[in-house]
Amino acid sequence: MEATFAGPALDRSVDALVGCLDAAVRLPTVEATTERVKHELGRMIAERSLLLPERCLYAHEDKYARHLLYSSEEFGYTAVVMVWGPGQRTGLHDHSGLWCVEGVVEGELTITRFERLGGAEVYRFEECERIHASAGSSGSLIPPHEYHILANDSPTQTAITLHIYGGEMTSCSVFEPQADGSFLRRERPLAYDE
Repeated sequence: MEATFAGPALDRSVDALVGCLDAAVRLPTVEATTERVKHELGRMIAERSLLLPERCLYAHEDKYARHLLYSSEEFGYTAVVMVWGPGQRTGLHDHSGLWCVEGVVEGELTITRFERLGGAEVYRFEECERIHASAGSSGSLIPPHEYHILANDSPTQTAITLHIYGGEMTSCSVFEPQADGSFLRRERPLAYDE
């Protein structure tokens, strides 16, 4: 990623992103907000005007990294940079009812979306879409269509993504497959990496 990680260029980049996000969350519907965020995020990545601070670019060997880029006190949204080492992935999870726009800044990710099948007591899912997203790609998740897996399938390359959430995501539900085809739900706390 060609970027300046300190100084005025970085400050202008983050300010421009925040300005776009502030305008988007003022729109009257979640659908309008996420569509605007997808557009602006994709544009900034394609123009290479989205500069991320060096503190947000560190990976971990054993798990993907979550770095808080920005949290809006006024509007409540958060911007989180995730760094995916080769082969790192999530399990099947939700976003705890929060809308989200995810953009690929560098590398490639595979996003596998699922729909939850009927029944309140038993969790069952059906894969409905698999997307191979490269740098500049962005997509949105709006509850109840929020179940997915993210994976960096590359054996050698790191991937970097930026996630804009409609709030502070401090936990999510993770769904673990069982022998009978159902899934066991467990709550997973989320934290930011230093």
